[in-house]
Amino acid sequence: MESTSRTLEVTVISGENLRTNRKPVKKNAFVVIQTDSNKVCTTKMDADGGSYPSWNEKLVVDVPMHERFITVEVQCKTSGGNKTVGVARIPISDFVGGHVPQSYLHFLSYRLRDNKGERNGIINISVKAKVPEYASCSGTGMGVPLGDNNFGGVVTGIPIWCTNTGRF
Repeated sequence: MESTSRTLEVTVISGENLRTNRKPVKKNAFVVIQTDSNKVCTTKMDADGGSYPSWNEKLVVDVPMHERFITVEVQCKTSGGNKTVGVARIPISDFVGGHVPQSYLHFLSYRLRDNKGERNGIINISVKAKVPEYASCSGTGMGVPLGDNNFGGVVTGIPIWCTNTGRF
C-alpha cells in the first residue's frame, strides 16, 4: 500500500536582513510553514533577534504526495497584529528525488519576497525527508519492502566483511 503523504523534517534555522516598510524588523519574528492543502506549522517567536532572527526549531510537516510546493512565510507580531515580512514558495523537488538518498539532510537558503514581490531578506532552513521504517524478519529494523506479492516479507541485506579477502 502506497502512502498518501510524505513527512518532512524542516528545521527553520535563521533569517537575514528582514525588513518591514524598508525598516529593519525590531523583534517578534516567527515562521509559518504551509502546504497547498493548508496544513500549517509555526515556529516560536524570536523576541530579540531583530532583522537577523534565529529559531533553530525543527517542524515536522506532512505533505500530500501530489503537492509540489511548501510555502515558508516570515511574519512579525506588531501592535496591529501579525504582519507578513516575506514569503518563499519552495519546490518539493529541491529536496526530494534526484541523485541523493531520500533521507539526505539539505541545507538551503531562499530569498524572501514581500507582498509587492520585492526582495526582502533570506530564510535559512534544513530539510530532511523522513524515510518510513520497515520491519524485517531478522528484527534489525533494516529492510526494503517487496511490494504486493504472494511471497510477503522484507528483503534484508547486511554487508559482511570477508577476513580472508579484505572486501565486502
